Amino acid sequence: MKLTLKEIALFLGGTIIGDDTVIIENIRPMDEAGERDITFLANNKYAKQLKTTGASAIIAAPGTEAAGKNLVIVPDPYAAFGRLLVLFYPQEHGQCGISPDAYIEKDAAVSPDACVFPRAFISRGAKIAKGAVIYPGVFIGRNVTIGENSILYANVTVYAGSQIGKRVILHSGVVIGGDGFGFAAPGKDNYKIPQVGFVQIDDDVEIGANSTVDRGTLGKTWIGRNVKIDNLVQIAHNVVIGENSVITAQVGISGSAKLGKNVIIGGQTGIVGHITIGDNVMIAAGSGIHKEIESGQIVAGRPQLPYRQWLKVEASRVKLPEIKAALEELKRKVEKLQEHRNEG
Repeated sequence: MKLTLKEIALFLGGTIIGDDTVIIENIRPMDEAGERDITFLANNKYAKQLKTTGASAIIAAPGTEAAGKNLVIVPDPYAAFGRLLVLFYPQEHGQCGISPDAYIEKDAAVSPDACVFPRAFISRGAKIAKGAVIYPGVFIGRNVTIGENSILYANVTVYAGSQIGKRVILHSGVVIGGDGFGFAAPGKDNYKIPQVGFVQIDDDVEIGANSTVDRGTLGKTWIGRNVKIDNLVQIAHNVVIGENSVITAQVGISGSAKLGKNVIIGGQTGIVGHITIGDNVMIAAGSGIHKEIESGQIVAGRPQLPYRQWLKVEASRVKLPEIKAALEELKRKVEKLQEHRNEG
């Protein structure tokens, strides 16, 4: 693709500083970009590279100064970079239509405008909308619904009854609707509690590779609109995740926990079951969440603490050897004083 900088600025709704006739052919990182490349500056940590980059143009935030460089000024350079990637490198799935080597059971309804690759298995009662892309090795259980323009990459498994909305992306190895971990008398009889609920995934959700979303014991496990989930995340039965939330890698959310809207969870966080986390909460990586969190709070640590308090605790931790030595010295002094009193 070849576009002038003026065309790119119009597409992004940005303002040009410099030559708007420059031709752009590729998008590259600042340290690799050269002639006819455009790059972006979204983190001031890399601002020093403005002087050394060979890029023909740079997407940058208001207030950015770079003598002799062509700039496209936008409110959010990273978001603009993402939009430009979609424009320059549109995703292509190769084939379109339904492969004769896919196995589709009787009474499944698959739109002729869907793309179904060889070795996909679609069970009876399933409904696949137009524009959906089903890659090889995908298993779709009975009475599953897949919305328009959703993409299920290779070896995704969707258990019976799951409901998947429009423009959902499930990366390879994702399992939707497996049984929740429910057993009576755990550690003794381990009597399995049947899991008869389902999973509902709303529009524009993306779930990373090898993540799992368990079906409800009764009712549903519900992933709200525009939620983004990283790789290797475990979401247990009857969890509710509010719209626009972001969950990074290796997070585990126990059964019946309810997360509000716009929640952000750092990697390797564990959340106990049957608690509520309010809207706009931020949880630092590696946290252990053992009780409810009110809306708008920032927490960190195992167990969780308000973020500022956690910072003080962490700052004190590195001084523990000194504190211990001081306490031992005080202990010796007190013992000596006690000895003197006893002798007196």
